[in-house]
Amino acid sequence: MSLDLSTLTIDSIQAKEQIKDVVKRTPLEYNQHLSEKYGAEVYLKREDLQVVRSYKLRGAFNKISSLSEDERARGVVCASAGNHAQGVALSCKRLGIKGVIFMPGPTPRQKITQTEMWGNGTIEIVLTGDTFDDCQKGALVYAEEHGMTFIPPFDDLKIIEGQGTVAVEILEDLPEVDAIFIPIGGGGLSSGVSYHMKKFAPQVKCYGVEPEGAASMQAALQNGGPIELSQINKFVDGAAVKKIGKLTYDISSQLLDSVKSIPEGKICTTILELYNKDAIVAEPAGALSIAALEFHKEEIKGKKVVCIVSGGNNDIDRMSEIKEMSLLYEGFKHYFIVRFPQRPGALRLLVTEVLGPKDDITRFEYIKKTERERGPALIGIELNDPKDYTSFIERLKAYKFDFIEVNKDQTLFEYLV
Repeated sequence: MSLDLSTLTIDSIQAKEQIKDVVKRTPLEYNQHLSEKYGAEVYLKREDLQVVRSYKLRGAFNKISSLSEDERARGVVCASAGNHAQGVALSCKRLGIKGVIFMPGPTPRQKITQTEMWGNGTIEIVLTGDTFDDCQKGALVYAEEHGMTFIPPFDDLKIIEGQGTVAVEILEDLPEVDAIFIPIGGGGLSSGVSYHMKKFAPQVKCYGVEPEGAASMQAALQNGGPIELSQINKFVDGAAVKKIGKLTYDISSQLLDSVKSIPEGKICTTILELYNKDAIVAEPAGALSIAALEFHKEEIKGKKVVCIVSGGNNDIDRMSEIKEMSLLYEGFKHYFIVRFPQRPGALRLLVTEVLGPKDDITRFEYIKKTERERGPALIGIELNDPKDYTSFIERLKAYKFDFIEVNKDQTLFEYLV
C-alpha cells in the first residue's frame, strides 16, 4: 500500500531558513552550449559550488541542527561514500558536536582528506566494507552500542526536507521552469525536490536519473518496493546504492514523472565535455543529470530545463579512467585478442594494411608467458572515427586474422582490461 503523502510534513521553505547561515545559495546558470545542442533553455543548478562541493550539506545540517541538546551531547554517527560525510563533518564543526563517520574502504583519498578538513578535529573516520551498504551496517551497530544518533544519508524526513531546499531556490530563480533532471542515489534529493515541486509547481516534470550499474530505484519500481541489488557498479560512487530507501521510494515513486538509468560511459563523456567546454569539474554523480539530456532530447525541445549538478568532488587521479570509459562508450576504443597467422610479417601486415591511416595502437601485449610470439596478443585500438569500426573488422577478416572482440565479452574485458 502506498504511503499517503498528505500525512507527511516536509517544509523545505522553513528548512531553507534553518540552514541559511551555513549552506550557500548556489547559482542557477544558463548553459549556452547545452541549450544549442538540445534546442532548449538548459540551466545548471550548481551544487558543485556548494560549501562542501555537494548538496548533501543541506540535508545533513537540517537534520543535525534539529536534534535535542541531549542528542547533540551524545554525538552523531553517519555512513557515506563521501559527500554526506563532508556535510555531516561541517555540521559537526559548526554546531560543536562529536561525529564518527564510517566510509567504505575504496573511498577516494581526496574525499577522506576533505572530510577530515571540514570536521577540523570534531570527527573520527572509520573505513569499513567495500560498498556504502556494508559501511552503513557497521555504522548502525556502532551508533547503537555508543548511544549516538545515526544521521541517515537519505531515508529521513529532515534529510529529505533539507535536500528539497534545492527546489526552493530553483523556483525562486526560475518560476517558469518546465522540467528538472534529478540524480538518484538513495533518493533523498529526488524525494525532496519532487515533493516541493509537485506541491508548489505541479506542472513541472521531474525526471529521476540513476547510473545504469546501480539502478536501485528502477529495481524497486519493478519489484513494487525497495529491493537490494546483488551487485552494483561502484564507479558513480556518489549514487551507487544497492537499495533505495523505503521512505524515499514511497515519495519518489509517486512524484517522479519517470526514472531513467544512464550508462556510465555516457556519464564519463559528459564529465569531459563539461570540463573542456565550461571548465566545470563534476564528479560522476554530478554529471548524471546532464548526461540524461541525450535520452530525453525530444521531450525537452523548446522547454526551460534545469539539471542539478549534485557534486564536484572528483578525484583528479580518476581522469584517465574517465577518459578510457568515455572512449569505449563512444566507440573510439576497442580491445581484441588476436592470434596472428603463422607467417612472416603478420604484425607488420596488421599495422600497414588493417589499421586505418589515422588509427592508433594504444596497447599491445602477448598473453602467454612462454613462446610469446606464437600465442595470442591483447591489442587496444583507438579509431579516428567510430564509424570506421565495421571496415576495420572486415579488413581483419580479409587478412585472415583470428580474433575475439573483448569489448563484447564483459567477463573477458574485466579480466584483461
